[in-house]
This record gives sequence, C-alpha cells and structure tokens, in this order.
Amino acid sequence: MSRVLVGLRSVGVQRDHRWLLHEVDLTIRAGEIVSMIGPNGGGKTTAVQVLIGFLPADAGTVERAEGLNIGYVPQQVHINATLPMTVRRLMKLTGPQDDGKIDERLSELGVLDLSESPVQQLSGGEFQRVLFARALLKDPDLLILDEPSQGLDIPGESRLYDQIADIRDRLDCGVLLVCHNLHMVMARADTVVCLNRHVCCAGRPAQIASNEEFVRLFGPDIAKSHALYPHHHDHRHRLDGEVSS
Repeated sequence: MSRVLVGLRSVGVQRDHRWLLHEVDLTIRAGEIVSMIGPNGGGKTTAVQVLIGFLPADAGTVERAEGLNIGYVPQQVHINATLPMTVRRLMKLTGPQDDGKIDERLSELGVLDLSESPVQQLSGGEFQRVLFARALLKDPDLLILDEPSQGLDIPGESRLYDQIADIRDRLDCGVLLVCHNLHMVMARADTVVCLNRHVCCAGRPAQIASNEEFVRLFGPDIAKSHALYPHHHDHRHRLDGEVSS
C-alpha cells in the first residue's frame, strides 16, 4: 500500500461545550483521491483546518508524514478591491518563485494569458484556477481543494477533475477534495468520507451510495441516483506510466 501522508485518529474539536468534530478517523495516502462530503455545518472545513495545522485538535492525534508538503486551495479568498495585485504577483506573494515555473503552472490550468491581469478582474472560475496553479508551485505531496469547481460550468468542472486526476498521477500526491457535487464525487474519487461531526460512513463510492447513513443524510432518491455512478478504481498509475494494483 502507498505511504500514509496524513491521518486523523479519534480527533475531536470542541467549542462552547459542543463537539464540532468527535472521534473522527481519516487517512490519506499518496496517489489517492479522497472526497469529503456532508451537510453544511457537518465539520468539513474544521477537519481540513485540523489536517493542515491551522486548528489544534482538542482530542485525538494528527499524524503527518515527515517533511509533508501541502498545497491548499481554500473555498474563499478575499482580496481588497483597491489593492493592486496581478496574477503573477499573487503567485509570488508568499516568497520568491521562478517565473518559468509560474508560467508552467498557469499554462497547465489554462490561465497563462491572465498572468498580468489584475486578480480583481478575474471571473470566479478563473480565480479558482489561479489559486489551484499557485497551490501546485511547490509540487505538493498532499493537495487539499475546498470546493475547487465553484464558478465553473459543467464542461469546465469536468475538465478540472480530469486535471486533478492527471496531477495526482504525475506527482503521485494525495488529494483531498471537499465537494458538494455528488456526481463528480462518485465518478472521480477513490475513497469517499461522509462527515457529519463524526464519520458517518467511508469507503469506495459504490459502497457509500447504499450506506444507511448516506441515505439518511441525502435521501433515498439521491442515494438511488448516485448508486448509478460506481467508480471501481482498484489500481494506481505510477509516474512511469505503468499500472499497479
């Protein structure tokens, strides 16, 4: 099996005597795409913040591989409308970056022609792609994407998820997707984790669609329709192009 990049072990986060997360277990391995789903207020953002170290756990443990390099695309980034900021400057905001690599990553996401554009003039979908390109600058071991397809139309969303799979194969990185589009989750993920303050269910997409907790959260009609999208991904693509079980 691939090496473990990050794991939550019986993790809990408490605020005002109320558990935002309770007894949560989650493992992400190299080369694996994990999708986290669940209702609003179910703790998905809190779990991500614990994973990347923004928020300490009040219970349990967080395990990270030594030297783990994380690329993170948050759901929302607010930039002051009066702040002069081009796309290229945004890419260099946290430190010096090679212009050639910046161009390579922007090109990979189809937004190289926007490199000198003010970020305030970008559409929602364009801005998401720029943030995605920025997260790839350091060739992360773990890529965390919180609603990465917001602002994209259906064809654009499909292309983005194809790119995510290609990047996973090229870098052999782990990917955590926080996503509300259940069709995409069922079609593209290796593992699905359904979170509602605790882990309601977790496993392969085909298994999740018939799980009682999944049906209870999303309703029998949704569960029935998404059971039509099982994803049997029982192999991995190595960087040399060979397929291994």
